[in-house]
Amino acid sequence: MSYSTTATYSRRRSNWNRNQNTVAFTSAVKLGPITHTVLVALMITVLGLIYLTQATKATSYDYEAQKIDTKIAELSDEKTDLEVENARLTALSEVQSSSVARAMTKPSTPAYVGN
Repeated sequence: MSYSTTATYSRRRSNWNRNQNTVAFTSAVKLGPITHTVLVALMITVLGLIYLTQATKATSYDYEAQKIDTKIAELSDEKTDLEVENARLTALSEVQSSSVARAMTKPSTPAYVGN
């Protein structure tokens, strides 16, 4: 017994190419032009809100950086003041404990020069 097919399908005759769907599905829901306009407006609004949240994040980082810079400047000024006070106190203690200061004597009676 031999099996033979009489129907042959040629790719050249068909309007379909390889890996192409032969069935087209259509949606039962139809949207009008007003609905499309509203949907586009909503999408633009959502994208705008996303952009604004990203922009405000960058601004908040800028404010934080500005606060840190202000604090650094304040601490730098305080450090300078402390360095000056340290130098003044160190100099006074070194002068009092120097050999020249130990060799000095206090006068017994003060004398004033009159005009």
